[in-house]
Amino acid sequence: MHTVEKKYTFGVLTLSDKGSRGEREDTSGAYIKEKLLQSGYDFRSYSVIPDNKQRIVESLIELIDKQQIALVITTGGTGVSPTDITPEAMTEVIEKEVPGMAEAMRAASLLKTSRAMLSRGKVGIRGESLIINLPGSLRAARENLEVVLPVIPHALEKIMGGTSDCGID
Repeated sequence: MHTVEKKYTFGVLTLSDKGSRGEREDTSGAYIKEKLLQSGYDFRSYSVIPDNKQRIVESLIELIDKQQIALVITTGGTGVSPTDITPEAMTEVIEKEVPGMAEAMRAASLLKTSRAMLSRGKVGIRGESLIINLPGSLRAARENLEVVLPVIPHALEKIMGGTSDCGID
């Protein structure tokens, strides 16, 4: 298990029309929260909201700018269906994209299913916070989180101005 030395704060934002109406249990959001707690992160926020671009933008800005949460993980809305608009909301929120993390998640998922190439999730930075979009299914969220979990502490350290060497694993 990957554990963090510094207690970074985190929030989970599940994007699901059915989940926000109570018609579907949010297994992926619950898993992400538990996994990050086990890894030593400091839980701050969890919510389930509908797939509404403006609501997603406002929620991400609230979590980062007002609550000053270091790590925000979203789950859902990363595919190609008409309601999947998480990447478009991210474009309005992030200041820098971190394409390598998103590419690594897709590459690992492609080893398991060809449908991974339909994922449009992004990873980006706003201020001193990192936002990672995970797919909505529990299996895909779990697999994708496992790919990026080892590098998140270093990413957060660098985003917050840390000067440690990036070339050391």
